[in-house]
Amino acid sequence: MLKKILIANRGEIAVRVIRTAREMGIATVAVYSELDRNALHVRLADEAFALGGQSAAESYLKTDAIIDAIKRSGADAVHPGYGFFSENADFAKTITDMGVAFIGPPPAAIVEMGDKVSSRKAALRGGAPIVPGTTEFLKSAGEISNFAKSHGYPVAIKAAFGGGGRGMKVVHDEKSVQEAMESAQRESKAFFGRDEIYVEKYLSWPRHIEIQLIGDTHGNVVWVSSRDCSAQRRHQKLIEEAPAPALPDGVEDAMGAAAVKAAKAVGYFNAGTVEFIYQDEEFFFLEMNTRLQVEHPVTELITGIDLVEWQIRVAAGEKLPMNQKQVLAARRGHAIEVRINAENPTGGKFLPSPGTITKLTTPDGFGVRFDGGYESGDTVSQYYDNLVGKLIVWGKDRESAIARTIRALEETQIEGLHTTIEADLAILRHPDFAATKHSTKWVEEKLDLSKIISTTGETQANNDGLVEKSTVVEVNGKRFNVKVWVPPAGGVGQPAPKTRSASRGATQSPTSSGTIIAPMQGTVIKILVTQGQSVAQGDAVLVLEAMKMENQIQTDKAGTVTKINCKAGDTVGSGDVLLVIE
Repeated sequence: MLKKILIANRGEIAVRVIRTAREMGIATVAVYSELDRNALHVRLADEAFALGGQSAAESYLKTDAIIDAIKRSGADAVHPGYGFFSENADFAKTITDMGVAFIGPPPAAIVEMGDKVSSRKAALRGGAPIVPGTTEFLKSAGEISNFAKSHGYPVAIKAAFGGGGRGMKVVHDEKSVQEAMESAQRESKAFFGRDEIYVEKYLSWPRHIEIQLIGDTHGNVVWVSSRDCSAQRRHQKLIEEAPAPALPDGVEDAMGAAAVKAAKAVGYFNAGTVEFIYQDEEFFFLEMNTRLQVEHPVTELITGIDLVEWQIRVAAGEKLPMNQKQVLAARRGHAIEVRINAENPTGGKFLPSPGTITKLTTPDGFGVRFDGGYESGDTVSQYYDNLVGKLIVWGKDRESAIARTIRALEETQIEGLHTTIEADLAILRHPDFAATKHSTKWVEEKLDLSKIISTTGETQANNDGLVEKSTVVEVNGKRFNVKVWVPPAGGVGQPAPKTRSASRGATQSPTSSGTIIAPMQGTVIKILVTQGQSVAQGDAVLVLEAMKMENQIQTDKAGTVTKINCKAGDTVGSGDVLLVIE
């Protein structure tokens, strides 16, 4: 058995691995950036080593620093988590060449299946249907245009070495091709360290179904469960569930068999996920994620299997503890996972919302689990992924699982920044979700989030200078929670100060004044206009990156650009004036 594991990651997944390793009697080593010096995963680990830097490229993607920490700690294994180095074959080979176990698949399998282009070729060899698309890396925007001429718009440009919607851009017309390609490459480079891309047809109303599998070094591979991950925005998952509901008889088994066949074809072992697109009772191979996925806990809840424990045992050379028949027999009930992200869903915009968590109260009760990477007082940085935590709930069937998830979400309290909780509740309460009529496009195209208003739990001021306060009153012995508008502490008639959270909740400008303000803390990636240039209402004027997502900032007023207060590479704060249009 392994003795000491270094977790080459941060946040929720690092905490997740540390907890299982501790239960197995295995020592853990954390690594951290300057911003994560006192993060939860650092506090929980037995040892911790500094990587330096702030951004992922300066810290968690710094190979030499990770290797140095492995050597200094004496770790005999490395768990990469997800993202960062989890699908980097060069890193995996470097680790194994050192005589250190890589808690993941063999480098050769990562090369073939971690690259989305070669994995499509592997799927074709295995007889699995694939979504129409290219099977070579793109070299120019012209190749995208030619593909679209043959297959029609929309098309999806995707990061060949990515996942989770990072580096993915949907193109609806010819004029958007060049900018979308460049944006996809930038996001892919920032999050995965590589910028190769490919293109495929974007289906009209698909569901996203995936198969969790795991194999050992003795040739055994089992598929554990299906998952439905169709509730998405910006091609990133919000809510996942297992098993995938409302599939015709035999479809889940066919997907599972196809996933196992593809894995065996490349000599795969350890945990992995094969993703499919499902539409009109047909499924198409999408990609294989050669790592543990964010949504793995829903599979754990319906099987009782600790997938991280299985990963560790496989890396130590052990055989899988259960065969295919035993795994399927262990399944019971239904599970739902809700990703709680630091985003402002007001009006359905899902703007990044980094900041410090002033209060975090997680739910409890039968069948409720919370996997988090933060506690009260911790800061969610603009430089990293925006996942605050995951609420995972089990029920005896899908209906009870939905009801329990809603109850648990209503008990969850997070203050100091915006989160996706209000949008998550809107999804779970909607009859389309209950009836499994949603698709990967449903949240953005059908779900009405225009009335969603997110707050940070901080004091907000109205136009009369009054501030909102929550208090408890009793009327005839009955207790009521009420909100009232009262004068601020400074006295009656004094205007209340505007808080940063108020500006963070803005969209792109407070009025049609032509003053373009930053809706969130972030880094300016690209200025799309020049001083003196004429713009129309709705034109994109700059690209702002926050939490590894690119956001095009648009003008709500036609006019001329008279002032540009920033340049590419600048870090800006929420509410900062970026441009002026008159």
